Amino acid sequence: MNTASQKGIRKVLIVSPHFAPINAADMQRARMTLPYLRGLGWEPVVLALAPEMIEGGVIEPMLLETYPGDIRVVRVRGLPPSFTRWAGFGNLWLRCGRALRAAGEVLLRGEKFDLVFFSTTQFDAFTLGPRWKAKFAVPYVLDYQDPWVNDYYRRTNTRPPGGWLKFGLSQWSARRHEPGVLRGASGTVAVSDAYGATLARDYPWFDGRSVKVLPFGAAAQDFETAGKHKPREPLVPFGDGNFHHIYVGRCGPDMSTSLSVLFHAFRKHLAANPTEAERIRFHFIGTDYAPRPFGRQWAKPVAEAAGVGAYVSEHCYRVPYFDALYYLMNADALLAVGSNDPTYSASKLYPYILAKRPILIIFNEISPVTEIARKLGCGLRYTFASDSDIERLSSSVAEAWFGRGEMRRYVPTDAAAFLPYTAEGMTRGLVESFDAAVENNRMTP
Repeated sequence: MNTASQKGIRKVLIVSPHFAPINAADMQRARMTLPYLRGLGWEPVVLALAPEMIEGGVIEPMLLETYPGDIRVVRVRGLPPSFTRWAGFGNLWLRCGRALRAAGEVLLRGEKFDLVFFSTTQFDAFTLGPRWKAKFAVPYVLDYQDPWVNDYYRRTNTRPPGGWLKFGLSQWSARRHEPGVLRGASGTVAVSDAYGATLARDYPWFDGRSVKVLPFGAAAQDFETAGKHKPREPLVPFGDGNFHHIYVGRCGPDMSTSLSVLFHAFRKHLAANPTEAERIRFHFIGTDYAPRPFGRQWAKPVAEAAGVGAYVSEHCYRVPYFDALYYLMNADALLAVGSNDPTYSASKLYPYILAKRPILIIFNEISPVTEIARKLGCGLRYTFASDSDIERLSSSVAEAWFGRGEMRRYVPTDAAAFLPYTAEGMTRGLVESFDAAVENNRMTP
């Protein structure tokens, strides 16, 4: 029975351009909510781009098996990448934004929706919120998975992905549009509690306490599915007699401190225990978002600078989601290295926990991940404030993780404390924001 026909059910349009079967980090919240929304009183419809519109997108059909098959997903076409790449640009919103807007307006005009939920790092999509609210009287909720206005790269003089020109243009657009979009929103959720404080600092009229902090959840069902899967051409030679550390996810220049701690620690261990250390390997997978052939390595150069490059492999291009889970589940140990940016909240921590492997965690001391990992009691944890901590921390990591063999010891996470970070727990928190947004909109004259 379609629950949309049940009395009292509400209907949400979820805007997620990078949706399954595309394997993209910013569609994971939307995907993981779908098995639970109906049971919590909401009927979802997903508005997404057709997979072939995503330049360099990793298409993974198995992702379509992770949510109910009768949920409607409206897929939109714009200009394919080949139509514009010859001219030197492939911006997704310029190619497909108008088509996405038109499709959304057909839906909103023809059906009754109670809410629009924007869950994407394609922030230009946020600008549809005020437009649709004015035309169709529908409230909207924003999902801040990253900062829209981001001063980290200029503040630290770190080169942003894509270069300064592309970043500068995106930030000009962000500063122009974010205030109006934020004013009109009926709710805001974010993966980090730092985002609310940042928005309140930039816009004194905004109440940062109104932001609901919702890290991405982890779905145990995904690991059950992954247990039946093996990559066609595995990147890691498990079973070769070596001890394999695995990191899966984005890397970049903002992770230089945590990577330096790791590799300097290993260099110390290599010098002190060469026979044992010779069998240790580090694998970094899916570290760059750029499509082939534009991807760059970020971890390997730091390892080479530390003199341990021979022990490190890096596959910078994204891999299928279930390939990534395979590597996590079969690793000897997992690496959770964090950004120099204290607002960075790595959602990868939660699937790492479900993989049930030893975890080495190196994060900024005021990152939300640091507090969450402490509360959950997971992994061997180290925190840094600046590059001045590299030498001290690397000595500690060398002594404990490598020297005492903590890399071989799995410590179970507090199961009760972990419940809010599961996909179901995250969806319950999200639905609270949905319900509040609709009620607040009704009270607004």
